[in-house]
Amino acid sequence: MIAASIVSAAPAHAQFGGLGLPSIPVPSSSSGNAAKSSDGCPKGESKSAGSSILGGFLGRAVNKAAGSAGISSWVPSAEVADQLTNAIACRLDPEEQKQAADATLEATRGETVGSSASWTSQSRKNVSGSSTVTARNDDRATGMKCIMVTDVIIVNGEETTANKKMCKPPGGARYSLMA
Repeated sequence: MIAASIVSAAPAHAQFGGLGLPSIPVPSSSSGNAAKSSDGCPKGESKSAGSSILGGFLGRAVNKAAGSAGISSWVPSAEVADQLTNAIACRLDPEEQKQAADATLEATRGETVGSSASWTSQSRKNVSGSSTVTARNDDRATGMKCIMVTDVIIVNGEETTANKKMCKPPGGARYSLMA
């Protein structure tokens, strides 16, 4: 009885040594002091080893449940990964990622500097974007054709721009994102 009253008198974080469930980072459209990864997308807080293990377990369970419900994460789907940078994909839902990738394909078809294609989200208001070929640099030694493409998206008034190098090998059907 005495032990029970001592335990209940201490705050919960003191009883369990600060053990708690990890927070799930939520992307924010504000440009406050939120931590961002090198590609400009929101990144989660650093965690202790125990919290990371528990968070990984819970994250997989949440992702599995979200996937079965038809909800995807911000990572580009395999279908568009060769067309979009993470800096753009992390701000778009899967349908918008597809629209952005289609715009890139359309802009790069002409292989002409200045070729451009725009899109407007069919799933969210105030989301749109464009892809524009801004430079061309063919490698005559390898026969590789390369272009620079600038993607611009606007999500709720916040503009994000990403430049990407895209190349296609001799005889290749389309340009793909280069690392």
